[in-house]
Amino acid sequence: MLSIRLYLAQRITAMLMAPLVLLHLGVMVYAIQGGLTSSEILGRTQGSLFWGLTYGLFVVALSIHAAIGLRVVIHEWFGLNESLLNWITYAITLLLLGLGGRAVYAVVMS
Repeated sequence: MLSIRLYLAQRITAMLMAPLVLLHLGVMVYAIQGGLTSSEILGRTQGSLFWGLTYGLFVVALSIHAAIGLRVVIHEWFGLNESLLNWITYAITLLLLGLGGRAVYAVVMS
């Protein structure tokens, strides 16, 4: 049952990430072609609820998606038991959420 939930979680997060990645790449291309500096970009994103929610959702989806993918790799390489894999998956998810949340905070709130 756990493998079905992990499979679904990986696919759902991939569906969430696809448009967010395209949006992110589009914004990057726009910023580069427009000749915007880092400070100009931060000036536009600071205090923006839209960018905070957008990148916040991106971080959550990416954290879950990446942790599940790494879980599979770790299982194939090391053959760890289910319980230890669960703990490692949670730890990776929390680490990525923390790092990504800090980045979103820095871009939007500071």
